[in-house]
Amino acid sequence: MIVEPGPLLAEINSPDDLKKLSPDQLVQVSQELRQFIIDSVSIYGGHFGASLGVVELSVALHYVFNTPYDQLVWDVGHQAYGHKILTGRRDRFPSNRRYHGMSGFPKRSESEYDAFGVGHSSTSIGAALGMAVASDYKGEFDRQHIAVIGDGAMTAGMAFEALNHAGVEKSNLLVILNDNCMSIDPNVGALKEYLTDITTSRTYNKVRDELWNVLGKLSKFGPNPQQIARRVEQAMKATLLKQGNLFEALNFRYFGPVDGHDVQHLATILADLKNIPGPKLLHCVTVKGKGYALAEKDQTLWHAPGLFDKITGEIYKKVPEKPQPPKYQDVFGHTLVELAEANDKIMGVTPAMPSGSSLNIMMKAMPDRAFDVGIAEQHAVTFSAGLATQGLVPFCNIYSSFMQRAYDQVVHDVALQNLHVVFCLDRAGFAGADGPTHHGCYDLAYMRCIPNMVVSAPMNEEELRNLMYTATLPENAGPFSIRYPRGEGVMPEWRKPLKKIAIGTGRVVREGEGVAVLSIGHIGNYAAKATEQLRTEGLNPGHYDLRFCKPLDEEMLHNIFRRYRAIVTVEDGCVQGGFGAAVLEFMVDHGYSLPVRRLGIPDRVVEHGTQDELYKECGFDAAGIATALRELSGKVSVPVADKVLL
Repeated sequence: MIVEPGPLLAEINSPDDLKKLSPDQLVQVSQELRQFIIDSVSIYGGHFGASLGVVELSVALHYVFNTPYDQLVWDVGHQAYGHKILTGRRDRFPSNRRYHGMSGFPKRSESEYDAFGVGHSSTSIGAALGMAVASDYKGEFDRQHIAVIGDGAMTAGMAFEALNHAGVEKSNLLVILNDNCMSIDPNVGALKEYLTDITTSRTYNKVRDELWNVLGKLSKFGPNPQQIARRVEQAMKATLLKQGNLFEALNFRYFGPVDGHDVQHLATILADLKNIPGPKLLHCVTVKGKGYALAEKDQTLWHAPGLFDKITGEIYKKVPEKPQPPKYQDVFGHTLVELAEANDKIMGVTPAMPSGSSLNIMMKAMPDRAFDVGIAEQHAVTFSAGLATQGLVPFCNIYSSFMQRAYDQVVHDVALQNLHVVFCLDRAGFAGADGPTHHGCYDLAYMRCIPNMVVSAPMNEEELRNLMYTATLPENAGPFSIRYPRGEGVMPEWRKPLKKIAIGTGRVVREGEGVAVLSIGHIGNYAAKATEQLRTEGLNPGHYDLRFCKPLDEEMLHNIFRRYRAIVTVEDGCVQGGFGAAVLEFMVDHGYSLPVRRLGIPDRVVEHGTQDELYKECGFDAAGIATALRELSGKVSVPVADKVLL
């Protein structure tokens, strides 16, 4: 189905085309852009509410600024659909987030208008400041640098680090604070309350609007009236808001709050701000999901709803004919409550992902024992460490790729002190359409090199529950990592009694002969399909689910290396330093010499696609595993060295 753009939008193939419009036409083009996003996402899927909330801002920015010479950095990136459509990618938009299609996030290699690649939050201010300092160094003093950051992303420490640095530079930097009180879930914390105080002070806003009008009239007579008006505004803020302005305390000139959906007013303000040197912050108040009533009402649900009927709002869901396995995240959420009911020391912690991780189940059942700390992964880990020093057992749930942001805290604050923190790494392995910024490729490698850390991965829902239970036991009172993928498991009947698993023990899935496949985690289900297929071909490969990348089940490995003549390892993680590398280290350390084929994520950036498409691309779907086993069994005459995946 082809989505047709409106008459104005149809003629916009670059910001130069947008600039040909009159200010009066900006309202219509904003309406057409919003409708195009609604039509497209309803049919093809993708993120939804975030981009609807910044339609007018996207139009105003490209109308006023000389992009791509003026550098525009979008934070997180799922708010950048309008930006992409206005910068020559309208006709490619149906391929958004599809295999070999357009990225769902800004990406430097995709367009010169994407000044900085993003996917994780809170990077925009630091990146834009670096660009601004570089422009000063090169003498490009006319160049503008704009960072668009959401109020949720502003809760991350690195956003404040960048603000602190920018305040002492004189570079030409404009920070636009997109204030909608939302990230994926509602924002939390003192910053949200501070911004709410500013936006709800009617007296301040009324006086500020009047002062802004005066400022605009006086500015044509020179800088002195503008400086005087600025001093008056600063005094007004301190008096009416009964507090100093946080951003001005960091040496930013603060403007706002302004209506982020008044495109003509935004264009006027941005044009004025272009002529003000130094660091500036424009506070825009927006509504996530603006223009689609259901998305405005339930902003979490409509962050990325999947396919839906744009007229009725029905979100299309496949109705299965028989019971389906649950999502791993939901198994985590329900099991954590079950464990917490039996153990009053258990706590839950997540950095701004309560619905994405299903910690919201515990937050509802036990609100005093579950914490959303905002988009602050480093703080989440150290906060968990603090809880652990007092005898509590925190489950710190962070997406695998987001845990990379808190690596020092894992090492310094948890592992070195051998504290009892359980890390549950959701979205481990390929994350699907979110692509390389969200793939959880590296956690097996980066966790297994840390002293005191247990590194584990369940093959199914029952094993996830048992690993979570095992991690709470007093004899395992140290750092414990459990990784599991995005999406569904394999067990419709998953509520099995909790059982202790001995640390560092694997399990035999199938005994065999000749060649064996060793797997860790959910990808073991693909290995099981491969061995079943090969049995119909007259082969009998063994299959072993190691469960632990650290410590390894050495007794099992000794038996495997003595029994089989070739080994295949499979992991949904990087082959450099991961599970397969651990098996190779064991082999060398103990004097074994066998052909070993490592299957996993290769040493390159793997783009977006469904998990199955990416497994196939990298050669470790069921068919790829079966091919590797056939080759090592001697059924296909291909030299092993030619087929090693590195």
